[in-house]
Amino acid sequence: MQEEEQQLSQDKKNAIEAYNLIKTYRGGNVRAVDDISFSVTRGEIFGLLGPNGAGKTSTIKMVVTLAKATSGRLKVFGVDVSKSPQTVRGMLGYVPQSISVDADLTAYENLLIFSKLSYVNKQDRDERIREALQYMGLAERANDLVKHFSGGMMRRLEIAQALVNRPRILLLDEPSIGLDPASKRQVWKSIKQLRQDYGTTILITTHDMVEADTLCDRVAIMSAGKIAVLGNPAELKRAVGGGDRVTVNLASAVRLQNLQFLTSLGTVVAAAANDDDVDDDNEKNETSIQILVKDGEEAIPHIMDSFRSSGIRIESISVSKPTLDDVFMKYANRRLDDEEMITTRNSNNSHSSGARRDFVRHAK
Repeated sequence: MQEEEQQLSQDKKNAIEAYNLIKTYRGGNVRAVDDISFSVTRGEIFGLLGPNGAGKTSTIKMVVTLAKATSGRLKVFGVDVSKSPQTVRGMLGYVPQSISVDADLTAYENLLIFSKLSYVNKQDRDERIREALQYMGLAERANDLVKHFSGGMMRRLEIAQALVNRPRILLLDEPSIGLDPASKRQVWKSIKQLRQDYGTTILITTHDMVEADTLCDRVAIMSAGKIAVLGNPAELKRAVGGGDRVTVNLASAVRLQNLQFLTSLGTVVAAAANDDDVDDDNEKNETSIQILVKDGEEAIPHIMDSFRSSGIRIESISVSKPTLDDVFMKYANRRLDDEEMITTRNSNNSHSSGARRDFVRHAK
């Protein structure tokens, strides 16, 4: 651990430093976080990317002092989280995954309560609240009940709450989960603007590949509590191998064993099947194939000829660039967009609201 700590600490610009973090539950039988190390540079937008259960939320809860590490060390701006949790809380703004605002109060009232819990000086509260609402584009809705807000407006209000104490680091757990595309873009714009205007360090967790690609300077892709790979999104996608992803949709389901010829054309990264496309041997038949190739336009004629020679009819074929999902597939052998990995925003509301209260209650 000492060698790794020395290596991470060489850069005095680090806002967060984690060394060999482990978090276990159920008497040590479950490792939610399994010996991870990473650093977040000051002013950086850093993403913890992975499916539900990967260890992202457990990691962020250790940073915000809502959970204690079983072992390892964690520092925020050089302050040891385990030794000085109250000092660390005063430097952070935290937005949990699920809704944490009170829908029966106005936007202003929500921020007023939060400012009191965060020990903002009484004479500064009104200015801080109006400044945060203005920044998040909610100044004109300050006196409106939150229950009339859209999902995107609620999320921006939650971020406004986290800005009241002017944090040096903003931590966002699944910032756009459950939002429509337009609301997502608004939230993403606000997050990027925060970093641009104030140099705020931002740590997000997400299972949304587009979100991570849009926002993050670097990402750590997590799987089963471990960091599978860490780096810049563009560099990680280039490292996947192959310049393009060719998606082939088949006119009818085909057994996977009849598609072995594809290995000579590129790297098969995904094969999807309809639930009812199962034969008598309980083997799912493939209806969509994705192949990584060096040049998609050049590969398409060869792919089509190969399917034609095998007597398999193609319904459609398209070319796109590799995504972070392909990176995850390479390093963790599973896809981020599997249906069982998607949660709803309301799956854990009471828990997240309680976590937010626990965080601000002991902010100082």
